[in-house]
Amino acid sequence: MTRGSQDIKVKNIHRELVTMASLVEKQIYQSMLSLKNYDIELANKIINNDDKVDDMQKVIEEQCIKYIASEQPLATDLRKIMTASKIVTDLERMADHAVDICKITKKIGEDIKLFKKSLDALWEMEEKVRSMIGLAINSYINDDDDMAYKICLKDDEIDSFYKDLFAKFVSEMKLDESLTEKGIRLLFVIKYLERIGDHVTNICESTVYSKSGVYVDLNE
Repeated sequence: MTRGSQDIKVKNIHRELVTMASLVEKQIYQSMLSLKNYDIELANKIINNDDKVDDMQKVIEEQCIKYIASEQPLATDLRKIMTASKIVTDLERMADHAVDICKITKKIGEDIKLFKKSLDALWEMEEKVRSMIGLAINSYINDDDDMAYKICLKDDEIDSFYKDLFAKFVSEMKLDESLTEKGIRLLFVIKYLERIGDHVTNICESTVYSKSGVYVDLNE
């Protein structure tokens, strides 16, 4: 098999990976939109669309297996493809968290407006998390390990959002005990967003490994 045909196969895998990442970003955005607007219909749609993400993961993993089996790639190419198969797992788990948020939307409903003091920061946290996904995928495709390290600095911001929002929600629950049940559900929402940030960091770690062959822990 020629080098050109190998490159085409790798580009096809990358194309599928970008498409999957875009879908996951959309799932996360719409899950938070359903929460913001207490849109149960949208929440159900996102839950039902989770199968599409799962199917894309299977397709990409199968492409990676076939490439490794048929092309007998060199070490650098092998790391690249193995990294792609690992990244789709992180993307799939991000989509699972979007589904988790939708399940909370169905339980909390319009009562989310009772936490209006903290909601602006919640939407900002989601926006920052979501913006990191595309950047991380681009850093992998472009072998840009410098960008991977920079993205991980953004995850520190997500951790700060999590800590601040956790404190705010707990404070509101202490002031009004009737908010406790709904407040606990929102604590899960910010935990899911924080976990999505961790999965982005995992992608960045994979990018560094793909480029250098060195394992690094960027979640410290």
